[in-house]
Amino acid sequence: MKKGEKCPQFKAMNQEGKTFDSKDLIGIKKTVIFFYPKDFTPGCTNEVCEFRDQYDEFKKLDCEVIGISSDSSKSHWAFYNKYKLNYHLLSDPKNAIRKLFGVPKNLFGLIPGRVSYVIDKDGTVIGIHNSLTNSTGHIDFTLDCIKTKH
Repeated sequence: MKKGEKCPQFKAMNQEGKTFDSKDLIGIKKTVIFFYPKDFTPGCTNEVCEFRDQYDEFKKLDCEVIGISSDSSKSHWAFYNKYKLNYHLLSDPKNAIRKLFGVPKNLFGLIPGRVSYVIDKDGTVIGIHNSLTNSTGHIDFTLDCIKTKH
């Protein structure tokens, strides 16, 4: 996936075990989709909590936030509740969505990548941020991107 391309459509189970269909959101509302390696790890916990803490800012910009990892819906449910998250976490156990977006692996292919995609109201990717180590930098990047294109 590259900047300027249309966001692909996909379906996945959310933290409640319900089917999420991207066509209900992509092309209708601005969206941030962030891929992260694993529930309950330090960097990922920092990232999801920072998105949680800034969620009202995203909402003011008419933007929805979605987190995706290969963890199960059950793991996402525990993670979601423990940290009182306020947006969807989607389960991608076979990494099908990750592959659809072209999210690379890091550290010799051992760790799933941490990449955020900013998608405008028309469904076009307007920003991509790829950083495994700077987990909270994703929030600053995505907010700046939405504000710049607002």
